[in-house]
Amino acid sequence: MSIFGDIMSAIFGRSAKAETPAAGSQASAPSASPAPQASPSPSGTVTRTGPAPIGPKVEWSEPVDVAAVLDAFAKKSKQKLNWRTSIVDLMKLLDLDSSQAARKKLAEELHYSGDTKDSAKMNVWLHKQVMIKLAANGGMVPEDLKH
Repeated sequence: MSIFGDIMSAIFGRSAKAETPAAGSQASAPSASPAPQASPSPSGTVTRTGPAPIGPKVEWSEPVDVAAVLDAFAKKSKQKLNWRTSIVDLMKLLDLDSSQAARKKLAEELHYSGDTKDSAKMNVWLHKQVMIKLAANGGMVPEDLKH
């Protein structure tokens, strides 16, 4: 799976498990990167659309509040992580590899055209793009995190 796919799975998958009573035992044993699961609509159906630029786009019956999910993870974390501005902290919060090599791979996945040796500039771009892509894939992301 792609790194962005792992980010989506960690946020949307955990959120869906927490909100979906049918998830049952899966919610009691979360893994580092669970498979994304859409919540059923009132009729019991799950709507999925065709492929998005990065991974399949999943339409949730209710939008996933990305900030609320990440804030909840941050409250449970033993580390103080600033996921709102740092791609490294965001990845750490989700128990993902936040190394420079992993971030370069994420930059490649998201089509970063800048110099990957300028890690500060790349990191700022990555954080913004991840938030934009989360919003494009069914996440409710505060406007200030997309700019």
